Amino acid sequence: MTVAIRPASDTFTPRQQAVLTAALDLLVEAGDGLTMTAVARRASCSKETLYKWFGDRDGLLTATVQWQAAKVRVPLVDRKSLGLTSLRASLYQFGRDLLATIAGETSVALNRLAITHATEDNGLGAIVLDNGRFTMGKRLKPLLEAGRDARMLRFDSSETAFRTFFGLVLRDVQIRLLLGDKLSLTTKEIETDAERATEQFLALYGVEPSKPR
Repeated sequence: MTVAIRPASDTFTPRQQAVLTAALDLLVEAGDGLTMTAVARRASCSKETLYKWFGDRDGLLTATVQWQAAKVRVPLVDRKSLGLTSLRASLYQFGRDLLATIAGETSVALNRLAITHATEDNGLGAIVLDNGRFTMGKRLKPLLEAGRDARMLRFDSSETAFRTFFGLVLRDVQIRLLLGDKLSLTTKEIETDAERATEQFLALYGVEPSKPR
């Protein structure tokens, strides 16, 4: 059995990806001022096309958040061949992508905007939560469970294990950025932090291999 999620390229066509990237750019620039008209103009497409693809503004926002979250990838992992090396590499890649995405200008702007709509039913806050944090959990938990089934990890709840890894990767970075800290992470720092979080997670949840007698 292969543990995987559909890559974003399978979910959205290249043209749709370009439109969603334009929408993200506008969210950074205009925030609540995002309109279907503005997206159509920026992406050089018609509003009719946007409505056909995404339904309405909320549908467009949902797809935009999904496209942003899709930057955090989980590699294809075959349960039959899963080993500690591939498990570690998969965790590292997820952590690196997560930190790079969350620390980026687009995610900071998107999350700040979502917070202002946090109390609204089915508003942007709910959209970001459902298609961001919760979707990321759904992507990584099958890998964690595969590691547990292969007796390389030990935990009772995959949700708790995911939350631990999520926290080890992000630490206080996201809250600092949301509150206006001018924190800027280099690619090397992101890679180092992801590697550190992976090793810390494996120290907490990893199973020591049996020693031959």
